[in-house]
Amino acid sequence: MTTITTVLEGLAFPECPRWRDGSLWFSDCHDGKVIRIEPGGRALDQFEVPGGPAGLGWLPGGDMLIVSMGELCIYRRGPDGALSRHADLSGHHRFHANDMVVDGVGNAYVGEVGFRGGEEDPRTTVVLLVRPDGTVQVAAEDMLTPNGSVVTPDGRTLVVAESLRKTLIAFTIGADGTLTDRRLFAQLGADQVPDGICLDAEGCIWVTSPRASAVMRVSPTGKVMEELPTEARRPYACMLGGADGRDLFICLAGSHDPEETRRARNGVIGVVRVATPGAGYP
Repeated sequence: MTTITTVLEGLAFPECPRWRDGSLWFSDCHDGKVIRIEPGGRALDQFEVPGGPAGLGWLPGGDMLIVSMGELCIYRRGPDGALSRHADLSGHHRFHANDMVVDGVGNAYVGEVGFRGGEEDPRTTVVLLVRPDGTVQVAAEDMLTPNGSVVTPDGRTLVVAESLRKTLIAFTIGADGTLTDRRLFAQLGADQVPDGICLDAEGCIWVTSPRASAVMRVSPTGKVMEELPTEARRPYACMLGGADGRDLFICLAGSHDPEETRRARNGVIGVVRVATPGAGYP
């Protein structure tokens, strides 16, 4: 394990990184933009999203899906770059729709924060299943801040970071996209609050923990195999990519406060080389 190298700086709050077709996409949530960069950091594309972007994914035909935190919906971006509403989440989600994973058949699993931190007591919410045609249904109930999510390469298992319970929760994905067999993948420590996650080819999950200022590799037995400290900045999401899938891109920021991050603009994309390439979705 080596030191994290900065790829891009001057961001507000980078989140939800995705590797696709030789480039890295991510949401600068508090700046309201989705950005695409080369591995070395050169900007290739960016566009604004009403309500602020969060989770990203793609339908099998190539259209992009973007969660809008504030508008509680998913936007769809076609080949011409135009945005249209793909799905309305407001019937089930209440505050800050959040991360999302889209599987190989176009089913999207979407979480949310669910309450206003500092103003409301924590309360549970649901993970939503959004089908390729935009229809929405509840996939899992009694979730406390469902956050980063991954789907295994065979499309049969979903793992969700349940931040405030400090757990990774696994589900079996049925042929119709519904979730069953809820079970514990990993129980993390008191300061290890999981945020964004990504999956590697050995079935381990890289977990960002902003409270611990560390990124951890967690095995399918729940054991922390590796831990990478991030020093002054806090990690909020990660993604495996690069030419061989062994570049671990990390979204880092000084805090989560929107006003502070927009003012300080000390968010960065960092990268570190790891031994095992990425797998599955996103």
